[in-house]
Amino acid sequence: MRRARLALVIAGAAAVSTPVIFAQQPRNAAPPSAAELHVLPVQGSVHMLVGAGANITLQIGKDGVLLVDTPAAALVPQVLAEIRKLSDKPLRYVIDTSLDAEHMGGNAALVGPAAGRGSGGAPFGTLGFNRPAIVAHENVLNRLSASQPPTPAAALPTTTYFQPSMDFSFNGEPVVILHAPRAHTDGDSIVWFRRSDVLAVGDLVRLDRYPDIDVARGGSVDGLITALDRILEITVPERLQDGGTRVIVGHGRLCNEADIVEYRDMVAIVRDRVADLVKKGLTLDQVKTARPTRDYDTRYGPGEAMTEAVYRSLTEKRGPA
Repeated sequence: MRRARLALVIAGAAAVSTPVIFAQQPRNAAPPSAAELHVLPVQGSVHMLVGAGANITLQIGKDGVLLVDTPAAALVPQVLAEIRKLSDKPLRYVIDTSLDAEHMGGNAALVGPAAGRGSGGAPFGTLGFNRPAIVAHENVLNRLSASQPPTPAAALPTTTYFQPSMDFSFNGEPVVILHAPRAHTDGDSIVWFRRSDVLAVGDLVRLDRYPDIDVARGGSVDGLITALDRILEITVPERLQDGGTRVIVGHGRLCNEADIVEYRDMVAIVRDRVADLVKKGLTLDQVKTARPTRDYDTRYGPGEAMTEAVYRSLTEKRGPA
């Protein structure tokens, strides 16, 4: 069925035009100015904020505001100003899809003076605490807690989960957080807004370059493909592979299921090519010379890093998840 859907995409759809530890600067260029920030309505209660270095998901309603991922600390005041144009309700939840700086760099600023209150406070918060809850998989907390230099305490998750999923109701909508083991890293999360029919997937999908498979932090190509398959299990197109479930990716435009099918097949094809070369006994340099990403380089850029990550993912031994 997926192959049939992809064939339909190719026939009828138009072509669509390295992670770091928390203390390091993200790969992106200098932070954009406030004039470059835009909030786009997606559907239901979900909006997408673009221009902050990485896409940020907003869910807004009667209970308050929920953010999926945060901008660079310097952009927190501008992001809050954009949010206040939509709601004067308090920020209750921040969900981190991974431990990349470009996706959680504003955590500490959201609970400190930059957010508009005195030291140690925030202009909003969960019941009993004068700050929003920061939610992430426990592997995010474990890695950040052990990072050097140390991660600021205010930036650390305050609520973690270790089961395959976590769910709660907010703004009258079920919010489901799904762990994606050993994908981009070992702490990735998919955030599913069930009533709005929207997914926020962080760097499990990025349209601006090849995926980051961070083997050093528990990532793997097979885990990434499994995560993409999980996204495809949830997404439902409206008609002719268009519309329906919306997917907010870490970098790039808003997506639907057809985009994820194409992206997933690209990753799987590159994985299979590298696996075949590994079986033939080729070294990493020989595999790079063979250019297993050659069909996709014009779209995603140079494929050497992708090839090396896939090779290492397939050949290096790791312990249990």
